Amino acid sequence: MNPSSVRIGMIGYQFMGKAHSHAYRDLPFYFDPPVTPVLQAVSGRNEEKVKQAAEKLGWQSYETDWRRLIEREDIDMIDIVTPNHTHAEMAVAAAEAGKHILCEKPLALTVEQAERMHEAAEKNAIVHMIAHNYRFAPAVAYAKKLISEGRLGEINHVRAQYLQDWLVDPEAPLVWRLSKDISGSGTLGDIGSHSIDLARYLVGEITELVSTMKTFVKERPLAESSAGLSGKANEEKKGEVEVDDAAAFLATFENGALGVFEATRYAGGNRNGNRIEINGSKGSLRWDMENMNHLEVYFENDEPGLQGFRTIHCTEEDHPYAGNYWPAGHMIGYEHTFIHLVYEMMKGIHSGSAPVPNFRDGVINQRLLAAIEQSHQTRQWVKTGGGEHETN
Repeated sequence: MNPSSVRIGMIGYQFMGKAHSHAYRDLPFYFDPPVTPVLQAVSGRNEEKVKQAAEKLGWQSYETDWRRLIEREDIDMIDIVTPNHTHAEMAVAAAEAGKHILCEKPLALTVEQAERMHEAAEKNAIVHMIAHNYRFAPAVAYAKKLISEGRLGEINHVRAQYLQDWLVDPEAPLVWRLSKDISGSGTLGDIGSHSIDLARYLVGEITELVSTMKTFVKERPLAESSAGLSGKANEEKKGEVEVDDAAAFLATFENGALGVFEATRYAGGNRNGNRIEINGSKGSLRWDMENMNHLEVYFENDEPGLQGFRTIHCTEEDHPYAGNYWPAGHMIGYEHTFIHLVYEMMKGIHSGSAPVPNFRDGVINQRLLAAIEQSHQTRQWVKTGGGEHETN
């Protein structure tokens, strides 16, 4: 390994593969990472398509077998951007080969798989991260700073929503995200996991929860092909929807805060409504991914007559990551959250320590997903263990 570079091998190349490839390519343009990512090779099963992806996304070579990619001596790090059911096998193999790992979320299908991935990563002393990219929006990172400094006082409420609408049409095809064997869960793991991770990052651990889940459309046309969130439907054949379309839960945090969470892909008009509001004894804040550069902040000690939410445009040098881009007020976008994520990954590889969120966070999030499903099935509150992170 060249100590000044990290040679990346990426498994998968569609939606997240495009986002990750862009981040690797643009990172040295905006930041000065201690080690520079090199787009060494990408892997996919279809040779024609993976070859095209390699050329378009900027990868130097390609493989049609992910095992061969992991075996290559000219690969230092494996990036897993494949469907959820493949994560565990790939990550364990990569860890045992001594490769650093970046893995898309949710970490696995089950708690057992996630734990196995974390154990393999720790046993083989590799650097690992899970791609919860929303932590790395400058406004979210700045919100974390305000909360950590005590500017909001004692946190009382966490209110998180992740609202999408790409499944409202009952004739939308049965893509892999609607198969339990491939995705593990539906809306819950796909987007609810992001809300869980944001809440844990900003406020702390969840100790107890109660949930409900719903599947609105039980059967859909089979998908003849799919890419990203869309696909081509087979007009004659249908299959069963095996996962949730919506999930909601109440939660108690270790610090005593009350949480209210909702995740759905049936909220018409919401393309990517990832929102969180936090209320404390001294103030509140709220953030919406659809307006990601803005953070709304309210402080109780503002003078009467001027109290209310103020809008902070988080594009200044005082805001995390933002000073590496343009003059204040010049916005950045979704893709830059991945640049910040891989920047932290490169720093972690250089220092030899796993930055957050890593596989430990992935395990905790996976246990919470399992607890939400358990609560829905039993119709009871479930204790999650808080700092011990044990699902009863």
